Amino acid sequence: MSERISCFFRFEQLGTCYRTELLASFTTFMATAPVLVVNAHILGNAIFLNQPGDLFEQVLVALVLCSAIATSLIGLLANYPFALAPGTGTAALFTFSIVLNMGMNWRLALTATFVEGILFTALVLSPFRRHLIDAIPNSLKQAMIVGLGLFLSYIALSGKVAPPSLGAGIIVSSTATTTALGSLKQPATLIAITGILLTAILTVRRVKGAMLIGILGTASLGWLSGVAPLPNKILTIPELPIDLVGQAIAGSQYLTGSQLGNFVAAVFMLLFVCFADTISSLNFLGQQVNRVKPDGELHRSKQALLANSLGTISGALFGSVPVIPYLDSASGIFEGGRSGFVAIVVAMLFLVSAVFAPLFAAIPAFATAPILLMIGVLMMSCVKAIDWNNLAEAIPAFLVILIMPLTFSVADGMAVGFIADAAIKMTQGKKQPVSKSSLILAGIAVAYFLLIASQS
Repeated sequence: MSERISCFFRFEQLGTCYRTELLASFTTFMATAPVLVVNAHILGNAIFLNQPGDLFEQVLVALVLCSAIATSLIGLLANYPFALAPGTGTAALFTFSIVLNMGMNWRLALTATFVEGILFTALVLSPFRRHLIDAIPNSLKQAMIVGLGLFLSYIALSGKVAPPSLGAGIIVSSTATTTALGSLKQPATLIAITGILLTAILTVRRVKGAMLIGILGTASLGWLSGVAPLPNKILTIPELPIDLVGQAIAGSQYLTGSQLGNFVAAVFMLLFVCFADTISSLNFLGQQVNRVKPDGELHRSKQALLANSLGTISGALFGSVPVIPYLDSASGIFEGGRSGFVAIVVAMLFLVSAVFAPLFAAIPAFATAPILLMIGVLMMSCVKAIDWNNLAEAIPAFLVILIMPLTFSVADGMAVGFIADAAIKMTQGKKQPVSKSSLILAGIAVAYFLLIASQS
């Protein structure tokens, strides 16, 4: 049996083994599991029956189920060691922009998610998918990765240290300078810095399990010092999402004439954000496992994107928001994970995590800072692939890198890049021709910003 599994996942060709894959699996899971709890809290502000948060456990189980399905699919269909799960950006978009700002019933918002998943699947299966991916210049693809790295690093270093956030607080808001260095008098900040140094030293020395040691060590320091509360219990019986399953279908009854425009806008925004996040994330993770072709196309990109879209459809039926490839998967890749076996194990751990929800919920935000920062370091290496001597390529790339972390939005950064790239190249004539696909992407980006403006 073990030989058949290793043959199916191509262990020998990919230069890996069971021990390495299992270590990578646990590392990836520990880096991604806390985010599911965060997203459940975010969605609890929108998805509830009587008061915010009253369906928290059901929402968490829904996220776990769709994450397990999507992660299994990318492992089986594309043989990639990636974790797929609902993103914090999509959870925030669903909660604050669509449900709260638009005043849309959360059941209808799930219907919009379901429709978005179907459209994404149709796009993946159509030849137009290849044109859209080809339309993104290599400099913009690399800039997206660098921008994401800075975005993750900013998330790692910022965050309010006060409960319940318990962020690192190394970078804080300031009325005088917008942002400033946090106070070293804060215990959470000192523990986060200690964790970053510990993880950096272990990483540089190539210690196996450096990422896993980093997050567990930092969390343990927080628990033992009393800065972060200990888990009140280890196990719990998960509450099945009986109030959420099928609401993506039933939600269509809330589609009235007055909500039609909002519904179309919601579907479009979800599609654009998911496409932007998925393409940029897959491109980065694909480079980390050396599975990107010379022309910039990811090997088995169709299968990888299909796993993402099918995961989104199934997730909507369970009561979840769209899934995206988690950049935290780079932590497992750093530990040597190379095959879809990692994804299968992570999917199984996702299912088990529903039982251990109180334990993972107790991992403070500052404990994830070391891993996010190390991933940001890895992603910065892509800046070398940008042609800085060609200003027509360099300017849009720079804007993407700048806008992503400053706006706290991957989609905003990509949209600015698409528009700038097409606008600059249109003025270059034959010297720097602009393709029809690039113009289409720019048009979509403009429409995205117009829809955002109309809802604010």
